Amino acid sequence: MNHPTLTIDPGAVAANWQALAARHAGEVAGVVKADAYGLGAALIAPALAAAGCRSFFVATLDEALSLRALLPAARIGVLNGCPPGEEETMRARELRPVLGSLAACARWRGAAGDDEAPPSFLHLDTGMNRLGLDRDEAAHLIAHPTLLDGLGLTHVMTHLVAAEEPDASANAAQRERFAAFAARFPWLRTSLANSSGLFLGPGFGSDLARPGYALYGGNPTPTAANPMRPAIALAAPILQIRAIASGETVGYNGTWRAARPSRIATIGVGYADGLPRSLSNRLTARWQGKIIPVAGRLSMDLTTFDVTEHPDIAPGDVIELIGPGHDIDAIAAEAGTIGYEILTSLGPRYRRVVKSV
Repeated sequence: MNHPTLTIDPGAVAANWQALAARHAGEVAGVVKADAYGLGAALIAPALAAAGCRSFFVATLDEALSLRALLPAARIGVLNGCPPGEEETMRARELRPVLGSLAACARWRGAAGDDEAPPSFLHLDTGMNRLGLDRDEAAHLIAHPTLLDGLGLTHVMTHLVAAEEPDASANAAQRERFAAFAARFPWLRTSLANSSGLFLGPGFGSDLARPGYALYGGNPTPTAANPMRPAIALAAPILQIRAIASGETVGYNGTWRAARPSRIATIGVGYADGLPRSLSNRLTARWQGKIIPVAGRLSMDLTTFDVTEHPDIAPGDVIELIGPGHDIDAIAAEAGTIGYEILTSLGPRYRRVVKSV
């Protein structure tokens, strides 16, 4: 290996989707927003489709247009809805907006003229307080259900706040609020669970689940072993190893000081490549299965490790940053963030290698 390399396994993503589909009675979509969580929608979406996935979700119209070019027959939902003035574009490409306000509903219906509007989703906010119908709008729709006429609605959906915490009271509260609203519109199918929601039990089943993170190998059950297959690996060769004396420092501002004569290995990966700078003096990596700690602050293009305990390590040897011994959730914990951020931050400078099925 001569370059920092991100290995992507679309077969693992497809297998993860199949595993999730097997545990859910309703349909299971594939969430491929943010360029398939950084792995590349052009690679991942066709793999999911080949595995049997028929419905997909993205965040934005531009993402949806790109996905439509890849998958002409797929059902594509746009989570952020239809930007005002783009209704005809969405209609022409058969894209399905998630309608999250009465105003958005009115625009979607109005753009259809005298015709039934194309298919769409209705988003009920049950506690996230970002997008979706608020309590007053939901109550207004219950009192005036004909406002939904002509919208082409297929599903009502909501988004769980704390599904990765099985004991969180918000889970049951959201489920009950969602069920009460959905019961008023029995002709609409439902969409409830995200990745972690699929592991909350049968009470969180619906007609359409929307997993994302778990597809890419993230652990949907943080309090238990990860049931998903890893979908990426990240490694980089050592550029140089230098010996330093006790008392010398490494990196910007000298935040790491050698307590003994030490050997420092440098790799060509830094925060410009998506490793959070918060990993400074906290990151661990692997060399031949052995743990090696970071030494000092991450730089834009370089990261340094203390390899004093490993006299056989040499320039050109490969350091594993993400892999079987140190997955995306582990590196996220070291960074004080979540695996979602790690995945979606992985930069374009890596040599990307697709693992063959």
